[in-house]
Amino acid sequence: MYFYRYLNKVVLSNDNYDLGNQISEEEARKEKDIIYYLTKGEVGKYNRTFCLSDVSLFNLPKENLDLLKIVNVDEESKLPQWIVEKIDSRQLQWVNTNYPDWESILNLKQKNKWRINIAGLGDVGGILLSGLRLLGGDVVEKIGIFDIDTNKINRWVMEAGQIMSPEHDAQHPEVMAISKDEIFDCDMFVFTVSIGVPSLTSSHSDVRMAQYEGNSRIIKEYAKEARNRNFKGIFAVVSDPVDLLCKKAFIESNTDEYGVVDYKGLGPDQIRGYGLGVMRARAAYHASKIGVGKSFARLGRAYGPHGKGLVIADNIENYDDKTSMMLTEMALKSNIEVRNTGFKPYIAPALSSGALSILATIKGQWHYSAVFLGGVYFGCRNRLNHSGTELERLYIPCNLLARIKESYNSLGGME
Repeated sequence: MYFYRYLNKVVLSNDNYDLGNQISEEEARKEKDIIYYLTKGEVGKYNRTFCLSDVSLFNLPKENLDLLKIVNVDEESKLPQWIVEKIDSRQLQWVNTNYPDWESILNLKQKNKWRINIAGLGDVGGILLSGLRLLGGDVVEKIGIFDIDTNKINRWVMEAGQIMSPEHDAQHPEVMAISKDEIFDCDMFVFTVSIGVPSLTSSHSDVRMAQYEGNSRIIKEYAKEARNRNFKGIFAVVSDPVDLLCKKAFIESNTDEYGVVDYKGLGPDQIRGYGLGVMRARAAYHASKIGVGKSFARLGRAYGPHGKGLVIADNIENYDDKTSMMLTEMALKSNIEVRNTGFKPYIAPALSSGALSILATIKGQWHYSAVFLGGVYFGCRNRLNHSGTELERLYIPCNLLARIKESYNSLGGME
């Protein structure tokens, strides 16, 4: 193993890198901060970086669904104890040096308070903004808002600015109008633009997929601008279908003006899709109706897309396939059930998938979002540490794993 001090950080690798200042293992082990494990993986198929949270990830043979499973391997005995301790304390970050801008990862610093910019102030965007204004005072500094309709901007600056606790010392992030040129002057950009949402009388069987064509054209524009601005923050996708729009943003951001994919845009780890939170919440709602609400709240899980391909597990420790399939179907139909009341279902998605999950991301808490996994964006429980994204890893029953694999493969995932 090789150890270096590079860009004032301690890095290590099984490969010999030409980084100049090679140091001893003894010097490396004195580092109190995050250290970085450099390796090489195929760009576009492997991530750029993530939190190396388990010894079995140290020599990753392939990036696929195995990252969601606890794998019993005898890697710990092969690693120095101090490195195992770094892994256990989430202070070892995996870095793929085949990405052109991998060095920028070493300089990233997470702030105590983030600046969030939102594009799109329709039904979802406005409710999401309200949630952030109400609940984000401790971790959100400012919220910039943009829409092509200036009346919507003016309305929400006033309306959100007047959402206020009666306590005189309560914290609420400032809400401010921004221009399109300022959209990436932030730590997190939130895409809530939606066009082509089917009417309440529409017979379209998959309301989310019906929005892909229109939303993909718009997200392409923002992804290109993120590339041009060398944006280093989080590109959060809330519009439907989040999984496919995340992949669209990744591809478009990393394609130059000649149509060449050069991976000089957004890193795959920078893009996150926020749609699964409400599907988990809908399953929890129905779980309480059938008498398994308490166990589901603690042990229930959700995987996959926000829509067709969704996988709900009733209990990760005592999995029942019949109950899980029933909860999955109930969660999927919740969207239509609300529409049948004469209203579009945007309040729960804007809060459960949007505001609450975004705030959990910033706080480093477990939540549901779609993250890059083996070439696709796949929804799962994860958290954002100072050393990158950590996926929840569990002992997954075989019949549940088969469902997850089917969902993963339908998105184009690697076996």
